[in-house]
Amino acid sequence: MVCALGIEGSANKIGIGIIRDGEVLANVRRTYITPPGEGFLPKETAKHHREAILVLVKASLKEAQLEPKDLDVICYTKGPGMAPPLLVGAIVARTLSLLWDIPLLGVNHCIGHIEMGRLITGAQNPIVLYVSGGNTQVIAYSNQRYRIFGETIDIAVGNCLDRFARIIKLSNDPSPGYNIEQLAKLSSRYIKLPYVVKGMDVSFSGILSYIEDLAEPGRRQNKRKKPQEEEITNYCQADLCYSLQETIFAMLVEITERAMAHCGSNEVLIVGGVGCNERLQEMMRIMCEERGGKLFATDERYCIDNGLMIAHAGAEMFRSGTRMPLEEAFVTQRFRTDEVLVSWRED
Repeated sequence: MVCALGIEGSANKIGIGIIRDGEVLANVRRTYITPPGEGFLPKETAKHHREAILVLVKASLKEAQLEPKDLDVICYTKGPGMAPPLLVGAIVARTLSLLWDIPLLGVNHCIGHIEMGRLITGAQNPIVLYVSGGNTQVIAYSNQRYRIFGETIDIAVGNCLDRFARIIKLSNDPSPGYNIEQLAKLSSRYIKLPYVVKGMDVSFSGILSYIEDLAEPGRRQNKRKKPQEEEITNYCQADLCYSLQETIFAMLVEITERAMAHCGSNEVLIVGGVGCNERLQEMMRIMCEERGGKLFATDERYCIDNGLMIAHAGAEMFRSGTRMPLEEAFVTQRFRTDEVLVSWRED
C-alpha cells in the first residue's frame, strides 16, 4: 500500500492531490487568472502559487482525513514547465520531506497526465494524444518508455488557442480555451485556414498568425490587405473560433489515426487540459469508431493540471522501487516524456 501526496505547479494552476493505491482521497486546486487579453507571466504566477500552496496542502490533508505520518512519499512536478512556478512546488516538497521525514520523488508532468488518464479510464495500452498549453504529442508505450511518435514543431495547441483568445479579448475565467469552445458552439460557418501536418508532426504558429490577421485585419500596418481579408471582416468571433477548432483538431485526429495504424492499436487516450474540449473528443471518437476502436477521455477534474496526477505517477514510481536523493530534487523546464524509464509497467 502506497499513500502519496502530489504537488503540481508547472503553469497557472497549483494543485495538491492525495492518492492511496489508486483511491482518490483529495484533489484541490487553484488557478491564477489574469484579465482578458493578458497571459500569465512566470513571476506573477509563482507569487500566486506561493500564497496558495500551504493552504492547499492543509486542505488536502483535511479532505483525505490523514496526518503527515500516514504518507509514504511526497511527489512534485520536476518539469516540464515554467521555472519560477515549478520552483515553488519543488521547494515546498523538499521542505515537507525534511520536516516530515518522508521520501521525495520528482515526477515528469507529461507522465503524470498519462498515468492519471490510464487509471481513471481503464485504458490498457492506448495511443496517447497529449494536448495542453505547453505540449502537443502523440505517444505510444514500448519497452518501458513512452515513445513520442509526433509532436508540434513550434507552439503547443493550447498555446495557440490561448493566444488567439487574447487577441479577441476573451475572458481567462475559467480558461481561454474553454471560452473559445463555447463561442465555437454558436457557429457552423467554416473559414478555410492553413492545414499544416508534416509527416507525424504538426505546426500551429502559421495558423495562429493567419487567423490573427483575420480577427484584426488592420493590425498589419503599411501592408495591403489580402483579397480574402476584405471578405472576411464580416465574420464574427464565433465563426473564427469554430474554424480554428475544426482545423487544428482535424490535424490532431489525422496524426493520432496514423499512429494507431502504425502500432496496430484500437484505443486512444486524450490527456492534458485541451483534452477536456468536447469537440475534440467528438472528432476523435468518430475516427476511433470508424476504425473499430474506442476513445478514452476524462473531465476537467483530471485532464486539467492537478496534484492528483503527480501523486499517482509518483506512487507508481515509488512502488516499483524508484528513489531520489534529496540533492537531485531540482526542476527542469525541458523534461521530455521519453526520457523517463517506465519501471512500473511490464511489456
